[in-house]
Amino acid sequence: MQIIHTVEALRQWRKTAGTVAFVPTMGNLHEGHLALVREAKKRADHVVVSIFVNRLQFGQGEDFDKYPRTLQQDADKLAGEGVSVVFAPDEKELYPNVEQRFNVEPPHLQNELCGKFRPGHFRGVATVVSKLFNIVKPDTACFGKKDYQQLAIIKGFVEDLNFDIEIVPVDTGRADDGLALSSRNQYLNQAERAEAPRLYRELQAVAQAVKAGSVAYAELENQARKHLEDNGWVVDYVEIRHAGSLEVARAGDKELVVLAAARLGTTRLIDNLEISLN
Repeated sequence: MQIIHTVEALRQWRKTAGTVAFVPTMGNLHEGHLALVREAKKRADHVVVSIFVNRLQFGQGEDFDKYPRTLQQDADKLAGEGVSVVFAPDEKELYPNVEQRFNVEPPHLQNELCGKFRPGHFRGVATVVSKLFNIVKPDTACFGKKDYQQLAIIKGFVEDLNFDIEIVPVDTGRADDGLALSSRNQYLNQAERAEAPRLYRELQAVAQAVKAGSVAYAELENQARKHLEDNGWVVDYVEIRHAGSLEVARAGDKELVVLAAARLGTTRLIDNLEISLN
């Protein structure tokens, strides 16, 4: 496995590689990331994993400076998975002009759900992923469904901007108690970690009610919010949306997703659960 730090070296490697599957990450890898790598390995001759903590997608007061940088540990894990290349540029390499002058601007969806609470986040995601796509030139790219809104935005700009890349959604990795795997889980103290699986249980309760025929979506959302708040959570949102467009769900929609974001202490957790009524 090679660790490549420059755009030029990565492009030179890419010239002689066959098909490439790509997994973009911010590092501090856990089992959920490795599941993406294993899916990618099924789909191409080579797997490239990027490790880059992208300043553009962090808002004011968020955890950019304290986000864990664990390149050597990450590289050891990826070598064990048979990855061909780890692309680990520094900030100057990926943003040579210091300030990114041109950005990929997502549509209105970027200001809803998580975007309502993290202004500019999805512009930062779309911009850095576009840059990485142009550098790596993958045939396939794998993204986890845990970041469901991110996945929808990436699928949208790949289609609208004519990137010749297959986007592969991968199911959310979970701990035995249902908690979605996330690098931010390590910020939870012992009591918070014990409480954290409630988020997924509330999503399951909403999904069960919808499958049983309830179309009182606002009532279900409010119930889930109250149950979380009663147990010490600070809730950003619990919402039922159309799974494809992420527009507000309407009675008659057959493919839905319930999404939530909430804080335990200082740690913000997100999760979602797809609901098929077909």
